[in-house]
Amino acid sequence: QVQLVESGGGLVQAGGSLRLRCAASGRTISSYAMAWVRQPPGKEREFVARISTSGGNTFYVNSVKGRFTISRDNAKNTVYLEMNSLKPEDTAVYYCAARQGSFVGEYKYWGQGTQVTVSS
Repeated sequence: QVQLVESGGGLVQAGGSLRLRCAASGRTISSYAMAWVRQPPGKEREFVARISTSGGNTFYVNSVKGRFTISRDNAKNTVYLEMNSLKPEDTAVYYCAARQGSFVGEYKYWGQGTQVTVSS
């Protein structure tokens, strides 16, 4: 079992920045692909960014490319999402997710989420 806890969300003005943190426990995440997923109000969940076990491969949804950066520190069992140039449409609950092996496929472990609100 992997437990995931997100932090770092909050209220920010458009153009601002936030850094989300996902702390894992229960197992080392070095063999787990990790992802950040968001759910805007009244909409379905959307994969924002994914990162491979070593951190050597990343994937971003087009809407955040060039603005968001996913990274991981396996020694600290932590994954980050650096978000810059935030827009009101980035407002959502952001979830951290994990799966063993490749970052493609169904994610088994999920955190409780952290709210990000971007004001215009």
